[in-house]
Amino acid sequence: MIEFQPILASGAGLWYVISKAPTEGIVILVLLLLFSIFSWSVLFSKVMQMRRAKNLNGFFETEYRNQTKVLGIFDRRVLAEGCPLFGVYNEGAIALDSRLKKGSEVRQEMVSLKSMEHVKRAIESAVAREALKLESGLILLAIAVSGAPFMGLLGTVWGVMITFADVAAKGSADLATMAPGVSAALVTTVAGLLVALPSMFGYNWLVHNLRVQTVELDNFAQELVSKMETEYLKDE
Repeated sequence: MIEFQPILASGAGLWYVISKAPTEGIVILVLLLLFSIFSWSVLFSKVMQMRRAKNLNGFFETEYRNQTKVLGIFDRRVLAEGCPLFGVYNEGAIALDSRLKKGSEVRQEMVSLKSMEHVKRAIESAVAREALKLESGLILLAIAVSGAPFMGLLGTVWGVMITFADVAAKGSADLATMAPGVSAALVTTVAGLLVALPSMFGYNWLVHNLRVQTVELDNFAQELVSKMETEYLKDE
């Protein structure tokens, strides 16, 4: 009768395989571990940032639609740090307020078309800045997705190369000689995939949410400009 031994007891467990890896393979595994910790931290922080921005946008949009004048929130000195829509609104309100006052303390009733164009550009710049804030850090996940498998493949190729060199030096090509080295070499590919797969799913989720929020920023900016023009643009 064949007796099945536990994997670890038979000496073919994961730690046994890693112990047979060459120094270069261990270095790559350590780098992949650090890469994994770093990518998970970036992924977690970006997910929290996206969710917080979405919630704050919802609260701000409700408040914005309840006001009667486009500068109502600005005049009440409301602050909403971390809210992308508020960032766009605040920049536009500051630009419009400065054009209405023109260095004085009293606002004029209307602004010229040229002044409104300056307000539009300020709002467009604010949209771009808020989109960049949401996008920051995504490149690190993209590097993990594309770079981790190749690092793992490098470790595998290097390990197989060293294994075959040892076989040639010993003059023996039996399974007991080759199996530990080949197994240790394949571990780096597995590690690379374990780093890349979560990063890929997280990156795709974040990119989708980024596109949605960017479209929302653009739509809000157009609506804000339209409302400002309706209230304050002078008929030429």
